[in-house]
Amino acid sequence: MILEPGNVDGIVFDNRMGHPDPGGGMWLSDTEPSFIDVDALRKGRLKKVREWMKVAEYGAIVLFDPYNQRYATGSRNMFGYFLRNSTRYFFIPVEGPVILFEYPQSYHVSMVLDTIDEARPSKLVWSSVSNRDDETAGAFASEIADLLATYGGGSTKIGLDRCNHLQALALKKRGCDVKDCQGELLAVRAIKTTEEIKCLQASMCASEAAVAAVREAIKPGISENELFAIMYHEVIRQGGEFIETRLLTSGQRTNPWFNETSGRKLRPGELVALDTDTIGCYGYYSDFSRTFHCGPGKPTAYQKMLYRMAYEQIQHNIGIVKPGMAFREIAEKAWKIPERFVEQRYTSVMHGVGMHGETPFIAHAIDYETYGRDGHLVPGMVVSVESYIGEKGGREGVKLEEELLVTETGIELISRFPYEDELLGGAV
Repeated sequence: MILEPGNVDGIVFDNRMGHPDPGGGMWLSDTEPSFIDVDALRKGRLKKVREWMKVAEYGAIVLFDPYNQRYATGSRNMFGYFLRNSTRYFFIPVEGPVILFEYPQSYHVSMVLDTIDEARPSKLVWSSVSNRDDETAGAFASEIADLLATYGGGSTKIGLDRCNHLQALALKKRGCDVKDCQGELLAVRAIKTTEEIKCLQASMCASEAAVAAVREAIKPGISENELFAIMYHEVIRQGGEFIETRLLTSGQRTNPWFNETSGRKLRPGELVALDTDTIGCYGYYSDFSRTFHCGPGKPTAYQKMLYRMAYEQIQHNIGIVKPGMAFREIAEKAWKIPERFVEQRYTSVMHGVGMHGETPFIAHAIDYETYGRDGHLVPGMVVSVESYIGEKGGREGVKLEEELLVTETGIELISRFPYEDELLGGAV
């Protein structure tokens, strides 16, 4: 499926933009779309986690990563805080009660969820900032080891996704067979349920509204920070949660990619490039990129050449995607980047999308031995197809990206924001 400029069936531009929801109406402003069965969303994910645990012979897992916590239970609490403080954790046995070890006085936030059976005070609250990890690790491990003995079905194997090494050592000292389960969990999360796909669609809708707001606001004299604030405002207004990166740049700061948003003010005739990287509806990621031209005036031939190449790279790589395709085959069949743009290529051909940028990571053929891994595209995976075109020492660069679902028969685009006609014009 190729998205041509202007071919945006199902998208309206009144009140920014929105996709038709699966129920037939338009989802434009509700922050909790009614077409998503949140109960089925939570229970379906927990069921997948426990099916994997049973096959892998885990007695239990302990989750510190807020993304994994949310995936397994639907619970979130002070999300950003717990990205840097591993003091909130879940004990999930292969069978038995799901127990939350929570930050003091906030148990009520998550106990409304039927995926959580019990809340207890965390043994690790403030231990790292108080320099007491060595004191708290023992109490933590004793409690978890007792729970594993009670609910682990006789297995001593326990998975940890992220923790202080002192906690892992304390568990081993108590006879637990401790394993790093982060990679295994990401593999479980890679195949999306029906309700997850609806969340990804709703999240994309909000991000596209945010990008539409940025596009409307582009003018000489406005700063990158002001544009980023407009995008962030619209993400929150549409029910999103936060933006993981600050990738909105202009003019010379579009080359190389990965410069962060600054106070620089736009000038006439420059390019403006952005990447959404947004945590949106029910914690689901939306990840697409666009590049715009700041008027007045028309884009230069060089700007159009960069844009057209990025567009061709995206469309070619979308076109090769098929269910069952090996990651290495994708890398080998991917669009061949002209030599002058190879050094500053984007870091991947495509990557997985779920609650953040996830597995699989499909490297370029020239990077495959360093970054690549074996695997196949499976129906239910969602990936973002990437392009950055900008030569070393060049004045500007172009960033484009699309998000798509791998289906039983091919692909379905999730991102459908239009391309820029004035930048696509002209010969490559």
